[in-house]
Amino acid sequence: MTDETPGHVDPTKDRFALFKDLPRDEPVHMLNLVKLKPEATYADGRTATGREAYAAYGRDSGPVFRRLGGRIVWSGRPDLTLIGPEAERWDIAFIAEYPSGQAFIDMIRDPVYREAVKHRQAAVATSRLIRMAPGKPGEGFGEEG
Repeated sequence: MTDETPGHVDPTKDRFALFKDLPRDEPVHMLNLVKLKPEATYADGRTATGREAYAAYGRDSGPVFRRLGGRIVWSGRPDLTLIGPEAERWDIAFIAEYPSGQAFIDMIRDPVYREAVKHRQAAVATSRLIRMAPGKPGEGFGEEG
């Protein structure tokens, strides 16, 4: 991401409507790729690093995430983009599992989560959030699970 490129921090109404149109009663994996700001930008002027603000988001939203049956099924440290835009670098990568699409919707509508999300908004320069249907690992590339 360059300084001129707008970040992707929150879903648009159109994208969220598409999410809601997908099955709500099936398990969902959400691939999270996150690029943090060096310094978080809070509307009230408080200061923190992007990493500190994102940690606050995790701390404050975690109880809602877990109460609705969410769990982290994979987490790793991005080292290098081998294929893809060189400027697109990620600080955080993980896959969150939800028991259903409805559980994800319930999480983002929860008042405690909605308060916690201000930390994410302050911390994140850009991100990618990709909904995936969980599959079974296969031995070959490109196999459907």
